[in-house]
Amino acid sequence: MSGFCGWLDFNKTLENRNEILFNMTDSLIVRNNDEKKYYQDDNINIGCKNLKDILSYKNNYLLEKICNNKKYVIAFSGEIYNSKELIKKFKTNGIHIEEESDTEVVLNSYILWKEKCANYLNGVFAFIVWDKDDNKIFMARDHFGVKPLFYTISNNVLVFASEIKALFEYPAVNPIINKDGICQLFGLGPARIEGKCVFKDIYEIKPASYMIYTKLMKKEIKYWDLKSHKHTDDIEETISNVKSLLNKSIIDRLVSEKNVGTMLSGGLDSSIISAVSSKEYEKKNKVLKTFSVDYIGNDVNFKASDFQPDSDNKYIEIMKEKYVLEHKDIKLDNEVLIKGLKEAVRGRDLPGMTDVDVSLLEFCKEIKKAVSVVLSGEFADEIFGGYPWFYREECLNSDTFPWSISLDTREKIINKKYKDINLKQYVDNIYNEFIKQVPICEEDTELDKKIKKLMYLNIHWFGATLIDRTDRMSMFAGINVRTPFTEYKLAEYVWNIPWEIKTILNREKGLLRKAYEDILPKEVDMRKKSPYPKTYSPEYTEKIKNILLEILNNENEPIHQLIDKEEVLNIIYNLDETFTRPWFGQLMTGPQFMAYLIQINIWLIEYNIKIEA
Repeated sequence: MSGFCGWLDFNKTLENRNEILFNMTDSLIVRNNDEKKYYQDDNINIGCKNLKDILSYKNNYLLEKICNNKKYVIAFSGEIYNSKELIKKFKTNGIHIEEESDTEVVLNSYILWKEKCANYLNGVFAFIVWDKDDNKIFMARDHFGVKPLFYTISNNVLVFASEIKALFEYPAVNPIINKDGICQLFGLGPARIEGKCVFKDIYEIKPASYMIYTKLMKKEIKYWDLKSHKHTDDIEETISNVKSLLNKSIIDRLVSEKNVGTMLSGGLDSSIISAVSSKEYEKKNKVLKTFSVDYIGNDVNFKASDFQPDSDNKYIEIMKEKYVLEHKDIKLDNEVLIKGLKEAVRGRDLPGMTDVDVSLLEFCKEIKKAVSVVLSGEFADEIFGGYPWFYREECLNSDTFPWSISLDTREKIINKKYKDINLKQYVDNIYNEFIKQVPICEEDTELDKKIKKLMYLNIHWFGATLIDRTDRMSMFAGINVRTPFTEYKLAEYVWNIPWEIKTILNREKGLLRKAYEDILPKEVDMRKKSPYPKTYSPEYTEKIKNILLEILNNENEPIHQLIDKEEVLNIIYNLDETFTRPWFGQLMTGPQFMAYLIQINIWLIEYNIKIEA
């Protein structure tokens, strides 16, 4: 668990670079027991911040190495799950490994394979390599972009960081949003465009991509993508292969010098991970620690819906009867969800999924008291097609993002002074350009083409928003959350499985259910998809409404520059009529819409954002 930052300046323009580097590094998320390291030479300045108590494999995260009389420096964030395989390759190529850390594995991968190095890595990662003798910097991210890496170019200086906030500690890099940023906030938010970050001129290395920067050029290359081809395995072979790939992914992520637990909601995905993990722990005479989250009052206030048909408690109890688990049920006070809105913005550097972010942050803080590493079922619905919109004709044929299918509310609330903003046209353009990238093949049926389109959207947009939430909130809490379903080899295989096989048993994720019916209780295996739990407290809704009304009644609050007050007031007083469908996804309805506006206001203040529109 680490973060890094710095800049590359071939013209050596700054005199007080030590102070700037220290400030950038200090701005990275503050945690207890942090460790800081620095590297500087004539052109480059790098700062790295590590959380010592969850380091594995003696990772240093900032290393220098001389090989064949050439000097290399790496700053690394993440974990590599195929390190042992790569170390064997290094030895056969005459490369000596001083310590078997993930960081050195990545650096040696670059030394051996240069620009192709990311193709050999299996894990979650973001890193930069300063290739000193060739005067170039190499930057890369993992296949699904679990680990973040941002950058900007200011006066021919490349400034980079694991967190956006660190970029603003560099002189001449300022927090500004323009009309494009406004459109992202209200048309797509809390999702955002891949590679762009709402802030003007702030970019992100895209998932499965690398960038090379020298004095004369900058180029970004995509090193991996899903590829479509005919699926030739029969049903039994498909089930066996899915189970083998997922089991390996889970077991790989159980390896740690620290205690590992699992998040257990009683849903299909987390129950599979917990069951496989528990069986592995039994082999070592160990008991798996599991954790669930709920809210005080939900036992009374819960309301079933199409998106959230039932609560988790019953299914967690069934899993506890089936497996020997050391389980902890964490109940959050609704007041914490309100107080944490500012902290969640600081963790994400952007307005996010409001109390859904906060609850995960608080959940991780509680888990941290027992374990340093925890496995989550995130991303299963993206690759296996678990979301409700995969099964609705209107979504399959909608020609827009299915998790925010109606733009009416989003368009209404934008300040009328931005007359030239056409939110629908903006979103349509983004959607239409992106959809051209979907890989399909001639053998795909018309239904499979539609499903692949939705799946690709989910992987790159909705799923990207969720794994960003998971990584940023867990990092803020100082805990390492691992996500077995982001295993790219699993995704590659599942991508080409026909929809009729993915939905065997006539159920969403039927293939996954069938694969694990032998180790899951039937009630859990056949449970209808239910998302991460949220609060149903009417007191929470009322308090959020009052906070937003207070903001709206104060004309000095910065959000007035962006919104139409009267339209927002109309929505607040008619929440039930306005939010017949969520603002975003399955969880963000009326209360979360109000909290999202509160977070935008917090963000404008905390980051001292200038609006250029």
